[in-house]
Amino acid sequence: MIIAVTGAAGFIGSNIIKELNKRGFYDIIAVDNLTNGDKAKNLSDLEILDFIDKEDFIQAIVDGEYNNQLDYIFHQGACSATTESDGRYMMKNNYEYSCLLLEYAQKNEVPMIYASSAATYGASEIFIESRENEIPLNVYGYSKMLFDQTVRRYFDAGVRSPIVGLKYFNVYGHREFHKGRMASVVLHHFKQYQEFGTVKLFEGCQGYGNGEQSRDFISVEDVVKVNMHFFENHTQSPNEISGIFNCGTGNARSFNDLSLATVNACRKHEDLKPVDLATAIELGIIEYIQFPGDLADKYQCFTQSDNNNISKFGKYKSEFLTLEQGIENYVDLLIK
Repeated sequence: MIIAVTGAAGFIGSNIIKELNKRGFYDIIAVDNLTNGDKAKNLSDLEILDFIDKEDFIQAIVDGEYNNQLDYIFHQGACSATTESDGRYMMKNNYEYSCLLLEYAQKNEVPMIYASSAATYGASEIFIESRENEIPLNVYGYSKMLFDQTVRRYFDAGVRSPIVGLKYFNVYGHREFHKGRMASVVLHHFKQYQEFGTVKLFEGCQGYGNGEQSRDFISVEDVVKVNMHFFENHTQSPNEISGIFNCGTGNARSFNDLSLATVNACRKHEDLKPVDLATAIELGIIEYIQFPGDLADKYQCFTQSDNNNISKFGKYKSEFLTLEQGIENYVDLLIK
């Protein structure tokens, strides 16, 4: 079985390959852009069949070189910078590239899982997977939304092979070191605490108190499990298994909760007792900084995955890690 993974050296893509290797799959075409050479570290412990640059890969797809050559596609590659303002680049990289890969997958009857995003919901207060709830606040969210719309047209016409879109909520975990500013808040707070003994959170905004803005934070461990669920079931009828599904825990937690969980996971390694929020603020472990003005109209203060569709139609029944469990697992890996 030959599997293509785009974004292979990235955060989620490399974790998917790691899990595929554990399951005995090694004939993997790893596709990525290694302009940032540090990302190669995410490939160093993985077993793959071949590596190909993303531009060379899509050209080979267009030229027909991979016709009848692939058995499965995990399309995780994208520009995920929500602050990226170059719309032309974003649409070419996230939308046009994805459309070409989708056309290939349907023509060659290759099942495909692709990364969508909760950023498609943007200003919406309803997190159910349908177009009327999608009000993206930036061009990243728009590029993902537009591709979701393309996929929905395939659903309406009847698909030849399974297509699964996963709207990732706020993912954190192992192998995100290369993401810089776009790394999870967990990683930023881990580094801050290790270096300064304190972590910084935004002050309140849009009616939320200091640090009380809330998101659906999901461990990359759970994201991989969701991907593997659909991978394992891809032999079902294409129209039965296909769909666009939220990929979150279904529970919104505040940034205060996240910071406290990160601090206490670190303190556990220092043989120190956990602290509560009031104590952390009193001791200066948690500090609040002014909310950035340039994010005012682009910031989601609340997200929470509605998991009815993934449970009912996607048949995903596994429990998700709590925020505290996921962060403790992650901090254990960071400190090793």
